[in-house]
Amino acid sequence: MSWLVRLEVDAKIARTERISDNYAWHKRLWECFPDEPVAKRDFLTRIDQIEGKFRLWMLAQRQPVRPQWCPLDDFAVKEIAPSFLSHPFYAFDVRANPTKCLVQRDANGVRKRNGKRIPLVKPDELRAWLERKGGAGGFSISADKPLEIGPMVENYFSKKGQAGYHGGVQYRGILVVDDPARFAETYHSGIGSAKGFGFGLLLLAPINLQTI
Repeated sequence: MSWLVRLEVDAKIARTERISDNYAWHKRLWECFPDEPVAKRDFLTRIDQIEGKFRLWMLAQRQPVRPQWCPLDDFAVKEIAPSFLSHPFYAFDVRANPTKCLVQRDANGVRKRNGKRIPLVKPDELRAWLERKGGAGGFSISADKPLEIGPMVENYFSKKGQAGYHGGVQYRGILVVDDPARFAETYHSGIGSAKGFGFGLLLLAPINLQTI
């Protein structure tokens, strides 16, 4: 069982609440689950800034409640029926954090356990990244319909006094479900990295390819 939530928050409210970046949103959206303050994060988010306000999406496996700073009329929650993920084709919109990992070595030339992640920016690399995620996630990108790939946008944030940023890229297109079980897992877990910062949530709309 899962829920899709849409919140719309005026930019003035965000400033008053001192919500200044994606990490701040991540922390404040925990207020949608006031009875489970130490639960493991099991929700995905997306943050769009449009016309003086923020539009936020959340996909959660627990039913969220409206936080006090979100106006009543700007909070909508919908339970997702199991049948929603039974379609063969979907129009999708996802803001992701496509990266590649560079090998790093210490002063002795020994390979470090964790490499350095850098954002992808070339269109062919960005498409290949999404195709790899689809192959692992039970779906493929329709070859008969265009895939829109937006420019990489730097999203800066501050976490525990340390500054950082993620490269966000918006994808829009048509996907084909190849493995329904894996696709359902991917839908609920998201794709790519930086999911706690508003990336990886697939916004889906079932479609009939014969009519488009």
